[in-house]
Amino acid sequence: MTGNRPSRHVVRRRRRRLWSGVLALAGLVLLVIGLTVADGVAAWVEIVVAAVLLVVAYVVQAIARRETLYRRDDDGR
Repeated sequence: MTGNRPSRHVVRRRRRRLWSGVLALAGLVLLVIGLTVADGVAAWVEIVVAAVLLVVAYVVQAIARRETLYRRDDDGR
């Protein structure tokens, strides 16, 4: 009896979406700091790291979305 526990696919998708959000938030914070507060080389490093974090967040979200879209309904059994 599983009760109200979500399937492992749902848990995995939620976890990936959470990490995507965390990465995007960190990227946006670094981008704002790099564009407003930081100066010189530090600003460029923060902007590059922010861009990488935003791209990784997009990829993680796209993977979660694709798994949801193309997942078989019978769990592969």
